[in-house]
Amino acid sequence: MHFRRTLLAAAALAIATAANAGTMIDNANGYTLNARGKLVQFKALAFDDSGRLVAVGSAKEVAAKARGFRRIDVQGKTVLPGLIDAHGHVFGLGEVATSADLYSPASLQAAQASVARFAQANPQRKWVVGKGWNQEIWKLGRFPNVAELDAVVSDRPAAMERIDGHAMWVNSKALEAAGITRDSRDPEGGKIERDANGNATGILVDTAMEFVYQVLPKPTEAEARAMLDGALGILSSVGLTSVHDAGIDVGADRLFRDYADHGKLSTRVYAMIGDVGADFEQLAKNGPLPSYADGHYALAAVKLYSDGALGSRGAALLHPYSDAPHTRGLLFNSDAAIHAKMEKAIKAGYQVNVHAIGDAGNRQILDSFEQLGKQYPLAARRHRIEHAQVVQPGDIPRFKQLAIVPSMQPTHATSDQNMAEQRVGPERIKGAYAWRSFLQQGSRIACGSDFPIESPNPLQGIHAAVTRQDMQDVPRGGWHKEQAMTLVEAFRCFTLDAAWAAHQEQSVGSLEPGKWADFIVTDRDLFKVPAADIGKIGVLETWVGGKQVFRKVAVAPQ
Repeated sequence: MHFRRTLLAAAALAIATAANAGTMIDNANGYTLNARGKLVQFKALAFDDSGRLVAVGSAKEVAAKARGFRRIDVQGKTVLPGLIDAHGHVFGLGEVATSADLYSPASLQAAQASVARFAQANPQRKWVVGKGWNQEIWKLGRFPNVAELDAVVSDRPAAMERIDGHAMWVNSKALEAAGITRDSRDPEGGKIERDANGNATGILVDTAMEFVYQVLPKPTEAEARAMLDGALGILSSVGLTSVHDAGIDVGADRLFRDYADHGKLSTRVYAMIGDVGADFEQLAKNGPLPSYADGHYALAAVKLYSDGALGSRGAALLHPYSDAPHTRGLLFNSDAAIHAKMEKAIKAGYQVNVHAIGDAGNRQILDSFEQLGKQYPLAARRHRIEHAQVVQPGDIPRFKQLAIVPSMQPTHATSDQNMAEQRVGPERIKGAYAWRSFLQQGSRIACGSDFPIESPNPLQGIHAAVTRQDMQDVPRGGWHKEQAMTLVEAFRCFTLDAAWAAHQEQSVGSLEPGKWADFIVTDRDLFKVPAADIGKIGVLETWVGGKQVFRKVAVAPQ
């Protein structure tokens, strides 16, 4: 994974020091949004012992309210509000470091070599697991198959998740362990890919992956803590002071609370309960948890799924895929079933955030919200559609009409440019990754990355939002540049509007008196560097609630 080695190394340098007195950050080149969402500059800020901001403005104004405070001179460096990722997977990010790396390989052969190295280095593992493969990058023109994984791991089960998390490549031992045979039936919302003879090819799409998850060993307590430690280090090192975790279970909730209780949750977490099954029944007993441990943790939303992903052709489309006319993708639930799930969460008082990528998936959820809106007020809860990736243009205005928040990930557009238009064709692409269309109608977009599918670096997300290019500046001029954001819009999308989408705009998202002192110090000025360099800006310090949780340590030349 392109950020794996560098960020894990940086994460090892993270520190967490408590402020012993009120603190003034002086001589800053500061930018924030004000209460009206307008960009303003400042030279200093001050926060009290509790980590709350008491003043932001000129050096003179702040000094007058910060008498007796310790002073930190940042020597003209740029200070920004802590950045927020509105859609990620914390434990998934931590798991990247403990599984075979399939993000980096650019060919099937390189991927096989990576799996083989991991298997050889981990002989004690009962299963060989990995993440990040993408057959589009490999230029296969097809999915990989069971024989190609058997060729490198034949002594035990192996399961490799696709980069989008919506397909799995398994070997023969894994098919056997999961009980998948020629006679196995496709589950609702999933597919067992088969060859011309009806045999499983080793690719499981969407809910069919559950066959494997049911027999895959769960992480131990020590492994789960190691994953969380690793993820938190990475998040702090890229300037994320808050993330929205899109789908957690009882075990993750327990660890998040434990870390919050012991001052170890160095990035704020706004968590969504995964679905409305057994985990929801247990976690929702006392209703939504809007704030815990000085706002370090919240559990006030539910994450549901409408469909799969575009890359694996699991996203549900209204009309057949342009490059695969035999399929329209998969809806995970019937209209009645997803409606019942949404209503169950709404009745319990939760914000409902539904994954929808295809235009049929988005329409199903919009239709359900429209029906629910006749009985329950929608606007107050700020319900969300996660991804809102391919939307029929006539459905885009419905987000605004129904007060549904589009929660979108800019780097998905720049990563998907190599296959998205092939999947949906030149007409449907007009409603895909359509940030400008949403902004023009007054929708507030909550930006994220969907890490570890994409890099968690929010500055790379801002770069993608503004340029519609990947980190190699491809394509020249930007991909469907008419849908790009302005720099201020992208900045707001990763700060104040992401906070608003979690009902947290009164405490985080901008640097204003009364809010938490969540901020970062960067090595370059976001608002003065060339757009092509935005994603290359480095984070020097990260502060959460007035405590420094990351500081980049200079490495002396050898």
